[in-house]
Amino acid sequence: MTAGDLAVTLAALLCAIGFAALIVVLVRVLDSLKVLRGEVESLRNETRPLLAELRASTSEARDAVDTARSDLERFDRVLGSAEAISEAVEGSGRAARVAFSAPIIKAAGLAAGTRRAARRLRGRSVDIEIIRPAEPDRRRA
Repeated sequence: MTAGDLAVTLAALLCAIGFAALIVVLVRVLDSLKVLRGEVESLRNETRPLLAELRASTSEARDAVDTARSDLERFDRVLGSAEAISEAVEGSGRAARVAFSAPIIKAAGLAAGTRRAARRLRGRSVDIEIIRPAEPDRRRA
Protein backbone atom coordinates (compact mmCIF):
# COMPACT_ATOMS: atom_id res chain seq x y z
CA MET A 1 0.00 0.00 0.00
CA THR A 2 1.37 3.30 -0.98
CA ALA A 3 1.13 6.57 0.87
CA GLY A 4 -1.52 7.88 -1.52
CA ASP A 5 -3.68 4.81 -1.00
CA LEU A 6 -3.26 5.16 2.75
CA ALA A 7 -4.27 8.86 2.59
CA VAL A 8 -7.36 8.08 0.49
CA THR A 9 -8.36 5.25 2.82
CA LEU A 10 -7.82 7.44 5.86
CA ALA A 11 -9.82 10.30 4.28
CA ALA A 12 -12.67 7.90 3.42
CA LEU A 13 -12.63 6.55 6.97
CA LEU A 14 -12.70 10.06 8.42
CA CYS A 15 -15.55 11.03 6.07
CA ALA A 16 -17.51 7.93 7.10
CA ILE A 17 -16.99 8.77 10.79
CA GLY A 18 -18.00 12.40 10.10
CA PHE A 19 -21.13 11.27 8.27
CA ALA A 20 -21.98 8.87 11.09
CA ALA A 21 -21.57 11.68 13.64
CA LEU A 22 -23.69 13.95 11.44
CA ILE A 23 -26.37 11.27 11.23
CA VAL A 24 -26.36 10.85 15.02
CA VAL A 25 -26.68 14.63 15.50
CA LEU A 26 -29.48 14.86 12.95
CA VAL A 27 -31.35 11.94 14.59
CA ARG A 28 -31.11 13.69 17.95
CA VAL A 29 -32.33 16.97 16.43
CA LEU A 30 -35.21 15.06 14.84
CA ASP A 31 -36.11 13.52 18.22
CA SER A 32 -35.95 16.95 19.86
CA LEU A 33 -38.20 18.35 17.15
CA LYS A 34 -40.72 15.54 17.74
CA VAL A 35 -40.75 16.32 21.46
CA LEU A 36 -41.06 20.04 20.72
CA ARG A 37 -43.97 19.40 18.33
CA GLY A 38 -45.71 17.38 21.05
CA GLU A 39 -45.22 20.19 23.56
CA VAL A 40 -46.50 22.77 21.09
CA GLU A 41 -49.58 20.66 20.39
CA SER A 42 -50.15 20.24 24.14
CA LEU A 43 -49.80 24.01 24.59
CA ARG A 44 -52.29 24.63 21.78
CA ASN A 45 -54.76 22.20 23.36
CA GLU A 46 -54.46 24.02 26.69
CA THR A 47 -54.69 27.51 25.26
CA ARG A 48 -57.60 27.02 22.85
CA PRO A 49 -60.24 26.99 25.63
CA LEU A 50 -58.54 29.96 27.29
CA LEU A 51 -58.55 31.91 24.03
CA ALA A 52 -62.21 31.04 23.44
CA GLU A 53 -63.06 32.21 26.96
CA LEU A 54 -61.03 35.37 26.43
CA ARG A 55 -62.88 36.09 23.18
CA ALA A 56 -66.23 35.52 24.90
CA SER A 57 -65.36 37.78 27.83
CA THR A 58 -64.03 40.42 25.43
CA SER A 59 -67.30 40.29 23.53
CA GLU A 60 -69.26 40.61 26.78
CA ALA A 61 -67.07 43.52 27.86
CA ARG A 62 -67.60 45.21 24.50
CA ASP A 63 -71.37 44.78 24.87
CA ALA A 64 -71.22 46.18 28.42
CA VAL A 65 -69.18 49.17 27.26
CA ASP A 66 -71.62 49.82 24.40
CA THR A 67 -74.55 49.63 26.82
CA ALA A 68 -72.79 51.94 29.26
CA ARG A 69 -72.00 54.36 26.44
CA SER A 70 -75.63 54.47 25.32
CA ASP A 71 -76.78 54.90 28.94
CA LEU A 72 -74.26 57.70 29.39
CA GLU A 73 -75.48 59.42 26.23
CA ARG A 74 -79.09 59.12 27.44
CA PHE A 75 -78.09 60.45 30.87
CA ASP A 76 -76.29 63.33 29.19
CA ARG A 77 -79.47 64.21 27.28
CA VAL A 78 -81.53 64.01 30.49
CA LEU A 79 -79.00 66.16 32.31
CA GLY A 80 -79.07 68.71 29.48
CA SER A 81 -82.87 68.79 29.66
CA ALA A 82 -82.74 69.24 33.44
CA GLU A 83 -80.27 72.11 33.05
CA ALA A 84 -82.50 73.76 30.45
CA ILE A 85 -85.54 73.39 32.71
CA SER A 86 -83.58 74.75 35.67
CA GLU A 87 -82.47 77.77 33.66
CA ALA A 88 -86.03 78.35 32.43
CA VAL A 89 -87.44 78.12 35.96
CA GLU A 90 -84.71 80.39 37.28
CA GLY A 91 -85.45 82.94 34.56
CA SER A 92 -89.20 82.80 35.16
CA GLY A 93 -88.68 83.06 38.93
CA ARG A 94 -86.54 86.13 38.45
CA ALA A 95 -89.11 87.62 36.06
CA ALA A 96 -91.95 86.90 38.51
CA ARG A 97 -89.99 88.41 41.37
CA VAL A 98 -89.33 91.56 39.38
CA ALA A 99 -92.93 91.75 38.14
CA PHE A 100 -94.64 91.08 41.48
CA SER A 101 -92.25 92.53 44.06
CA ALA A 102 -93.19 96.19 43.62
CA PRO A 103 -97.01 95.66 43.68
CA ILE A 104 -96.75 93.26 46.64
CA ILE A 105 -94.63 95.73 48.61
CA LYS A 106 -97.09 98.51 47.79
CA ALA A 107 -100.06 96.34 48.79
CA ALA A 108 -98.36 95.41 52.09
CA GLY A 109 -97.62 99.08 52.78
CA LEU A 110 -101.21 100.01 51.95
CA ALA A 111 -102.55 97.30 54.28
CA ALA A 112 -100.27 98.41 57.12
CA GLY A 113 -101.26 102.06 56.62
CA THR A 114 -104.95 101.19 56.48
CA ARG A 115 -104.61 99.18 59.70
CA ARG A 116 -102.96 102.09 61.49
CA ALA A 117 -105.55 104.52 60.22
CA ALA A 118 -108.37 102.21 61.36
CA ARG A 119 -106.85 101.97 64.84
CA ARG A 120 -106.43 105.69 65.04
CA LEU A 121 -110.06 106.23 64.03
CA ARG A 122 -111.19 103.79 66.71
CA GLY A 123 -109.24 105.72 69.28
CA ARG A 124 -106.54 103.27 70.04
CA SER A 125 -102.94 104.30 70.17
CA VAL A 126 -100.90 103.44 67.15
CA ASP A 127 -98.02 101.18 67.96
CA ILE A 128 -95.65 100.05 65.33
CA GLU A 129 -95.92 96.33 65.02
CA ILE A 130 -92.85 94.28 64.61
CA ILE A 131 -93.70 91.16 62.77
CA ARG A 132 -91.64 88.26 63.98
CA PRO A 133 -91.54 84.84 62.46
CA ALA A 134 -93.55 82.24 64.33
CA GLU A 135 -91.50 80.14 66.69
CA PRO A 136 -91.31 76.46 65.78
CA ASP A 137 -93.46 74.10 67.77
CA ARG A 138 -91.08 72.60 70.31
CA ARG A 139 -93.39 69.76 71.22
CA ARG A 140 -92.89 68.11 67.83
CA ALA A 141 -89.12 68.03 68.11
